[in-house]
Amino acid sequence: MSARSAAQALDLLVRHSATLAVAESLTGGLIGATITEVPGASRAFRGGLIAYSTDLKHDLLGVPPELLRREGAVHPEVAAAMAAGAARVCGADYGLAVTGVAGPDPQDGRAVGTVHVAVWGPGGRVWRRDLLLAGSREEIRRATAEAAVELLAGVLKAAVGEHFG
Repeated sequence: MSARSAAQALDLLVRHSATLAVAESLTGGLIGATITEVPGASRAFRGGLIAYSTDLKHDLLGVPPELLRREGAVHPEVAAAMAAGAARVCGADYGLAVTGVAGPDPQDGRAVGTVHVAVWGPGGRVWRRDLLLAGSREEIRRATAEAAVELLAGVLKAAVGEHFG
């Protein structure tokens, strides 16, 4: 399903001359891999960053250190800041980011399966999805990548008819 969503998202990006960048934490590159499996992905996909450690979320993506201190790395605002940072660093119109806990242990007081997904778009608009997933570490990581790509596709479909890109 995420391969289909990735193809739909890329098609919409290309048709509207828009670009995408990703910032991944718990997925460790699965989202970028899903997107780049689509032939012609380079027409819209600029690249991505894997900011697995908290300090890299600030150092590479510009997540405010006070937010990280106050909330920890697993928080909806952190996902939104990561998405904005990915777009900025990679020079893209849209940023897609995920942060969460794949397990085996809780992190920053957040339960295993807690995930936050965000899309940052033109004008600084942000769309978010908060998830509580069950399953093994691998199942949580894969479900997160799928949910992220589906959120992106949904955002882009909704943007058709609005000012896009």
